[in-house]
Amino acid sequence: VQLVESGGNSVQAGGSLRLSCTASGFTFDGSSVYWFRRTPGNDCEIVSSIKSGGPTSYADSVKGRFTITQDNTKNTVYLQMERLKPEDTAVYYCAADYFEGLTLFCGTWYLWGQGTQVTVSS
Repeated sequence: VQLVESGGNSVQAGGSLRLSCTASGFTFDGSSVYWFRRTPGNDCEIVSSIKSGGPTSYADSVKGRFTITQDNTKNTVYLQMERLKPEDTAVYYCAADYFEGLTLFCGTWYLWGQGTQVTVSS
């Protein structure tokens, strides 16, 4: 089982990106999926979550700019990021509370993806 992220890139402030997190070897049914980011200073922050394809939550720092969605037909969770700021620069990781493949990262035992770099320049 694994999570594969994609979509990271370098953009200018004010730009947009869409990150994708695709599950391989399992489905997201019944799982909660999270987007974390680790800043250049190595601080981990939970950015957004979607609970079993339903309720969503966002960090205050991204509310109104980021949107998390889930497409069960593609077994993929997306993070649409708008009006990006330089402080959004980080490696973005998706994680799922699946019961297999758990590793400890950012202080939490989840199934983690490999991360995708987002760089926002001013």
